[in-house]
Amino acid sequence: MTRLAPPLSERNETELERADRHLAELMQEVRVAQTGVQVLFGFLLTVPFSARFASLAGVERILYFATLALAGAAAMLLIAPSSQHRVLFRCGDKPYIVRMANRYAIAGFACVALAMAGALLLVAEVVFGSGLAGLVGAAAGAGALWCWYLQPLRRRLLLHRRSRPPAGHTAAAAPR
Repeated sequence: MTRLAPPLSERNETELERADRHLAELMQEVRVAQTGVQVLFGFLLTVPFSARFASLAGVERILYFATLALAGAAAMLLIAPSSQHRVLFRCGDKPYIVRMANRYAIAGFACVALAMAGALLLVAEVVFGSGLAGLVGAAAGAGALWCWYLQPLRRRLLLHRRSRPPAGHTAAAAPR
């Protein structure tokens, strides 16, 4: 638990209730991403069976397979919290499940971002050529990096800085 989280007394919940709420919130977030990943993965699985796939250059085939592998990794990582919850069900280890599910979700979202950027890069390469394709892939990657990681991490850092007591004050003397 970070020092940014409100005390249990402010939400009128026990530690276990908080863990239950955190897991429910996380699973809902994962459900949103999982649908998109499964559609992307399914689409990518059909690409080699299309007539135009044979005309792809070696580099394009490598990009395709890397994108497919990232989409597969994203699906596995985003499904992992559900599987772990089932396996560890009624073991009294909910805080551990929440921590692990959070890690899997963050890694899964990174794979989703890379797979989306890779898919856009591949399509742009086939449709427009490498000049514009590089720009499209970079823009997709940069957009996901900012929206999904950098902006929230920047906000988190700001919140942590605000929660520190001023210099020269002890934690006990800091207003709460």
